[in-house]
Amino acid sequence: MIGRGRPGNERGVAFVLVLWVIAMLSIMLGSFALIARTENMQSRHLFDTTQARYAAEAGLNLAIFELRKPDPLDRWIADGRPYRFGFGDAEIEIAITDDSGKIDINAAGNNGDLLTNLFVTHGVALDQAQALSDAMQDWIDPDDDTRPNGAEIAQYKAAGLSYGPKNAPFDTVSELQQVLGMTYDLYRKIEPAITIYSGRNAPNAGFANPDALQAMYPDATPEQIQALVQQLQSQPPGAQPGGVLAPDGTPVMAGGGGLTYSVKSRAKLPNGASTVLDATIRMGGVSAAGRPFVILRWRDGETS
Repeated sequence: MIGRGRPGNERGVAFVLVLWVIAMLSIMLGSFALIARTENMQSRHLFDTTQARYAAEAGLNLAIFELRKPDPLDRWIADGRPYRFGFGDAEIEIAITDDSGKIDINAAGNNGDLLTNLFVTHGVALDQAQALSDAMQDWIDPDDDTRPNGAEIAQYKAAGLSYGPKNAPFDTVSELQQVLGMTYDLYRKIEPAITIYSGRNAPNAGFANPDALQAMYPDATPEQIQALVQQLQSQPPGAQPGGVLAPDGTPVMAGGGGLTYSVKSRAKLPNGASTVLDATIRMGGVSAAGRPFVILRWRDGETS
């Protein structure tokens, strides 16, 4: 009886082993298929983002070309208005801001209220905004005398920091984050409105963005500022916005602008992949690469 049962038992064991082998092979095949699909998606994403990035770079170069046109009636206006066009399969949107319309953090110390207003409009309490404005001016002035609400080496040490104020102008906009009292969240909010390249005590209102305009006209409502921006951006190329009135009733004059521009170029593909290039350029002269402009700042923005 025992001998007769062995073949059946062996067949049962072999059947179970075959099932295990089939299961393992199925798992392995599924894993390989998942890995292949993931790698395909990764390579596709890399290809799409690379294609979008170069399309955005093409948009940046087109912006420079348009800014260099000798006829002001054909030249693009650097007041933040969007310019949209197609490039192959990509849709590109470009916004150019003349840095003369931003708040120069190296020069605005002569108008400390401008900095204070900028911080207050982003939710900072008045006393804290005044302290931060004074701390920024203490950072760039060459002496060790503390302003009424400012910060010199003693205040930095009391805050547990291993450094003190630079006592020299900002070399980059991002250096502002080292000033005592500045937070990353506040810096990210005000970054589009500040520069180190204009050398002006106050922004050129004709090219200023909403944040800079709000700091210039602190009593204006956000709706008034937005209406002013819309009026300025509706002006045709070559026109002076002399008929546009600021919230305080004074005429807005654009002036001649500067030679330094912040350019944001966003490229989007039909499948939704996109990327953003954010650069600051200075026109004139010839760069080391033989270009008629110099790149002062370059940042690859978000991709999706």
